[in-house]
Amino acid sequence: MSSTRASRSSAAIAPSSYPGERLGLPDHGRHSIGRAGRRIAALAIDWAIATVVSFLFFSNRSWADLDSWATLLVFAALQVVFIPTIGGGIGHRIVGLRVVNVRGGWVGVWRPVVRTALLAIVIPALVWDSDQRGFHDKVAGTALIRG
Repeated sequence: MSSTRASRSSAAIAPSSYPGERLGLPDHGRHSIGRAGRRIAALAIDWAIATVVSFLFFSNRSWADLDSWATLLVFAALQVVFIPTIGGGIGHRIVGLRVVNVRGGWVGVWRPVVRTALLAIVIPALVWDSDQRGFHDKVAGTALIRG
C-alpha cells in the first residue's frame, strides 16, 4: 500500500464524539470506557498492593530495603493473574472497572501478558487515542470499561 493511500484512508476516519464510540460502547454508565480518575485510582491501589507484598517478602521488613524491581514484578504478576481470572487487577475491580477483549469473549492469557509488559514500561500507557485507550490496550486488543 502506498503512503498516499494510507494517509487518505486514515484521514477518512471521522473523530469519535465520545470515548468508546468506535468500539460500539455507550457514552456513559455500565460498559462505557473507564475514565482517567478511575484508572489512576485503580493503578494506585494495585501499586500499593504490590508494594506491600514486596515489602513483606523481599525487603527484610525495612522500607529502606524495598526493592523497586521486586515491586514491579509483583505488580506485573498480579495483573497477569487477575485480568483473565477476575476481569482486572484488584484495583480495577475495587473502582468498578474491567479489562475486556474488544472483539468479545474471554480476554485470554496472552493479552494480559502483552498489556502488562507494555504498562510496565509506562510510556505506552501515556499515549492515548480518541477512545481513551492507551497504546498498551490497543496492542493487546483490550479496553478498560466500567463494569
